[in-house]
Amino acid sequence: MNLLSMKYAVEIAAEGSLNKAAKKLYIDQPNLSRSLKELESSLGVTLFERSAKGMKPTPDGEKFVEYARTILSQVDAVENMFRHGTSGKMRFSLSVPRASYISEAFAAFAAGIDEKEQMELFYKETNSMRTIRNVLQDDYKLGIVRYAENYDKYYKELLKEKGLESELITEFRYVLLMRADAPLAAKEEVTFADLEGLTEIAHADPYVPSLPFAEVKKEELPDARRRICVFERGSQFDLLSTDPHTYMWVSPVPRRQLECHGLVQRACADDRKLYKDVMIYRKDHKLSEWDKRFISELCKVKREVFREVAQ
Repeated sequence: MNLLSMKYAVEIAAEGSLNKAAKKLYIDQPNLSRSLKELESSLGVTLFERSAKGMKPTPDGEKFVEYARTILSQVDAVENMFRHGTSGKMRFSLSVPRASYISEAFAAFAAGIDEKEQMELFYKETNSMRTIRNVLQDDYKLGIVRYAENYDKYYKELLKEKGLESELITEFRYVLLMRADAPLAAKEEVTFADLEGLTEIAHADPYVPSLPFAEVKKEELPDARRRICVFERGSQFDLLSTDPHTYMWVSPVPRRQLECHGLVQRACADDRKLYKDVMIYRKDHKLSEWDKRFISELCKVKREVFREVAQ
C-alpha cells in the first residue's frame, strides 16, 4: 500500500465509477482496476461493491477512504509547510508547451531573482494533456496549454470540469523555422508547395481532449514524405541548424534565439490555422508574487516577439 493507491481509492469513492475516476486521474481504466485489486489483496478486504450502476464503498471501504483522505491531507500539509513555510525556500513551478518565447520569459524571470533568495524552480515542457495533469496532480502551480482554435470548445469544457481557471495569453499562427542559408530563407512568404522534398521536424505528441489520438494526429501531423519527430526543443535546434533542408512549424521565436542558432522564421501564405496559448491554474490557488512576476515577464516577451513577426 502506498499514497498513490490511497489517492486512487479516494477518487473512485468520489466518482462512484472506475471509468470516471480513471479519466480524472489520467490513467487507463484497466490499470486503475488492477491497482485497486492489488490494494484489496494486500489489505485482505473488499473495498468496493461493483455493480452495473458503478462502484460503492463497502463498510470496510468507507473506513479506508476516510483514513486515506486524512492521511493525504496531512501529507499535503507537510509538503506545503516545507515548500512554502519554515524552509524559507521560494518554490515556483510551471508546465508549458515547447515554445521559445515562453522559455525566454522564464529565463528572464529566473535571472531577475535576487541572488540572496533561496529558490527551487521547476520548468516542464510537455503537451497540453500532461500540463493539465501536472497542475491537477503534481503540484505545478501554473500551466500553459496550447491548442488549435477549432478545439476551443473541448478545452473550455475540460478546464471547467476540472475546476481550473484559464486566461488567454495570445493567439497566433505558426511560422516556419529554418536555417538562415536554407533554400527557402530568401523568400519572405512560403507556400505549402515550397515544402515538398524537405524534411519536417515535429513534436510527436499532440493532444486534444475527448478526441481519438489518431484523429488529432492526422490533423496536427498530416502526412509528410520526410519527418523527424522530437520531444524537446534542444534537439530541434540541433537538427535545424545542421541541415538547411529541414524546417519546423513553431510559435514565433525571440530574435536572440534565432541569432544564437543561425535560424530565421518565415510566414506561410497557405497556413491560416489559428492557435491559442492559455494560462491555467487551480481555482484554489492564489497567485503568488512570484507567479505575478513571471506572468509580467511573459507578457513583456510576448509583446516584443509577436510585434517583430507582425512587422
